[in-house]
Amino acid sequence: MTIPTFRVEIAEKIAEYRKETGLSQRAFGRLIGVSAPAVCKWEKGVCLPDVASLPLLARILGCKTDDFFVENGGPRH
Repeated sequence: MTIPTFRVEIAEKIAEYRKETGLSQRAFGRLIGVSAPAVCKWEKGVCLPDVASLPLLARILGCKTDDFFVENGGPRH
């Protein structure tokens, strides 16, 4: 039995979905309680949001928490 591995795409997905919703980094940060520079760092992959905040991020961005991850070898969205 092979256990699938996943690639984290949080940085790319946060930026993509945030732009699709028309939110600035500042507005998005205010909704989740962080600064615009923190959002910028997430989108650049310098650091990542706390895993416990992923459900809130997904709800605000209109996606599923699974959308932040892609199975290695699988298609990218």
